[in-house]
Amino acid sequence: MAVYTNVPTLEANFLAPLSVSVDVLGSSISGGRNGQGESQTIEMSGGGLLTSTYTDCKLTEPEQYEYVNSLGARLNGGFRYINVPIITDWYGPFAGKKPKIGGIPHSDGSLFSDTSGYSQASVYGEITAAASLNAGIIKMRVYGLSRPLRWSDWFSIYHETKGWRAYRYWEVLDVTAEANPVYTLALSPPLREAVTVGTRVEFARPRFVAKFKDGFTLPSIVEAFFVTQQTIQFSEAF
Repeated sequence: MAVYTNVPTLEANFLAPLSVSVDVLGSSISGGRNGQGESQTIEMSGGGLLTSTYTDCKLTEPEQYEYVNSLGARLNGGFRYINVPIITDWYGPFAGKKPKIGGIPHSDGSLFSDTSGYSQASVYGEITAAASLNAGIIKMRVYGLSRPLRWSDWFSIYHETKGWRAYRYWEVLDVTAEANPVYTLALSPPLREAVTVGTRVEFARPRFVAKFKDGFTLPSIVEAFFVTQQTIQFSEAF
C-alpha cells in the first residue's frame, strides 16, 4: 500500500522556478453528442487529478545541483512521493501578502539567540461540519482574512491516510456575518478523505502529495557556465 504521509516537502523557493503552474486534469468525460451535435460532458466522481509544473528552475549554486540530483534519485520511476507547494503568496487572502507571521517571541517576550522568533500561518481555517469522502461541499470557519473568500482560493488539508491534499472552491454558497466567518464552499476537486469537525485547513503555501508525472524523469544536467534551467513536472499521488 502506498504511503502518502510523512513525506518531505519540495523546497520551492530554493529551486527558483521562472513560473509555477497548477491545474486539475481529467475532471470530466464525454457523454456523447446531443441532437444539435454538441458534445456533452459528465463530471468524474473523483474530480480530476492535480498537476503542477515548476518551469525553468534556475540552478546556479552547487547546493541546488545537489538538491535536484536528490529529487531525481528519490522520485524517478514515480513510486515515491513528495509534497508540492502551490505558490499563492501574491494573490491569497493574506495581509501584506504574508502567508506567515514571523518574529513571535516566547511567553516572556524574549526571542531565540539568533534574534528570530516563532512563526505561524496568518490565515487558516477549521472544519465546522463533518464531511465524507468525495464530498463536494464543506463548511469551515476562517481566521485572519485580509479579504473575504470570493472568487477562488487554494487551500490544503492534511489527511491521516491520504496526506496533504489541495483543494479550491468554485463557488461561495454561504457566509456568516461575524469576525471569523463560517464559509460554505463548493469544492473542486472533491474531498480525498473524510474530515471531522475541528480539522485544520491551511491557506499558507497549500500543498499536495505528488509523484513525477507519467513519463517524466529528472536527469542530472550541467550546462556551460554552470547555469542550468530545468523544468519539473508533478501529478497528484494515488
